[in-house]
Amino acid sequence: MSEAFRTIEFSHPSLTPAGVHWATVKSAALRRRADVSFYVPPGQNAACLPRVVLLHGVYGSHWAWLFKGAAHEVLNRLIQHEGLPPMLLAMPSDGLWGDGSGYLRHVNADYSRWIVEEVPQLATELEPRSEGSPLFIAGLSMGGWGALRLGALHPEIFAGISAHSSVTEMGQMQGFVEEYPEGYDLAEDRPLQALECLKLNAHRLPPLRFDCGTEDFLIEPNRHLHQALERAGIDHVYQEFPGGHTWEYWHEHLADSLRFFGGLLSRSA
Repeated sequence: MSEAFRTIEFSHPSLTPAGVHWATVKSAALRRRADVSFYVPPGQNAACLPRVVLLHGVYGSHWAWLFKGAAHEVLNRLIQHEGLPPMLLAMPSDGLWGDGSGYLRHVNADYSRWIVEEVPQLATELEPRSEGSPLFIAGLSMGGWGALRLGALHPEIFAGISAHSSVTEMGQMQGFVEEYPEGYDLAEDRPLQALECLKLNAHRLPPLRFDCGTEDFLIEPNRHLHQALERAGIDHVYQEFPGGHTWEYWHEHLADSLRFFGGLLSRSA
């Protein structure tokens, strides 16, 4: 039994793909068990690695970034061919509420605390973390919304934010989530809109980037967010690329998130 969690089950490394670890943990925030996938590039001292929390979208789970987005393959390629600093990837489930929890605080389970506090702690249970090793957050679609909100609300925890094809406010969950809106019994005391969260801590935001495909049905909300941040004078990087709301797009452009985080590491070195 750890100090942070009553129970933890880690997969046996001889039975998983190289560098991949699965964990099931009893979460106090969620009041039940939850799953996380981790990837540690083989041969690396994981204690010294910067850590990236990757959030999935609706309908997904902890394995989606690995086995639909091939996140470990993207990371390996960038390390081998572009000299990207090695990183530890932490890929949690969103808590598996309905079609998607939104990474929000519900009355009966705190899906935001799960991501912000417990997932980083679980990564430390897997591999101790050196003091000063930075923590980044990124995500796609609903997970992009989660990354934008949680990264903005916790600048003391996250050293950089990146988001792909993001939902930017609660209303955009309509059509995605069967339980919207009646099923969401929220206990949030902070803004739901990504823009308002970013404005809330505008004076101390970590470096921020986000992108969207030009054929994505969320392109206009992402453009509006970019324009609103420009009007507010909030520094950020916004990019558009060809593509839709697909895993092909996210597989390709995860590299932009990892390069962005790598650039922040180089700047702070």
